[in-house]
Amino acid sequence: MKEIMKLGLILFAITAFSAMLLGFAHEITKEPIENQVRLAREKAMNETLSQADRFEEVMVELPKGSKISEINAGYKGDLLEGFVVKVSPKGFGGPIEIMVGVSKDGIVQGIKMLKHSETPGLGANAEDDSFTSQYKDTSGELTVTKTIPNKDNEIQALTGATITSRAITDGVNEVLIFLQHHGGTDEEITFDFN
Repeated sequence: MKEIMKLGLILFAITAFSAMLLGFAHEITKEPIENQVRLAREKAMNETLSQADRFEEVMVELPKGSKISEINAGYKGDLLEGFVVKVSPKGFGGPIEIMVGVSKDGIVQGIKMLKHSETPGLGANAEDDSFTSQYKDTSGELTVTKTIPNKDNEIQALTGATITSRAITDGVNEVLIFLQHHGGTDEEITFDFN
């Protein structure tokens, strides 16, 4: 019995020491990680709506079930240039966090993947400029095609990653529809596009 108590105390001491070390490591790395996330977010906003020189978060009540988590108005001086919206559609490996830049006249200016769990070599290729550049200068409802696009609103799917391609396109469509309808039927959500 004494041997079991002794082993229990040793195990408790090791566990307590390990927990203390993990807590200490968390406190040391917490601020640098938050700074990196903030810098990545700012970089994504600048890349997806490059004509804006400052961004202000727009506080709105989003429709139930919306995958949109953040809306930022982009300004050049005091002139509204458009919006940068963070949306997280469900891809093959889980949510895909994307920033979508849309000009005030409803034209996609760019998209940037922030976080994903897509398959390396397949869905993860959605980060490549060869895929994301297809969204630039598009508007209206976008569709995914497995062949070379024939229409302005078609996005060519990544080979072997149609689910990822559709998820990203669905996210961009959700942003475009939300901005176009000023938040749907909710009268409290309004944007000044002029």
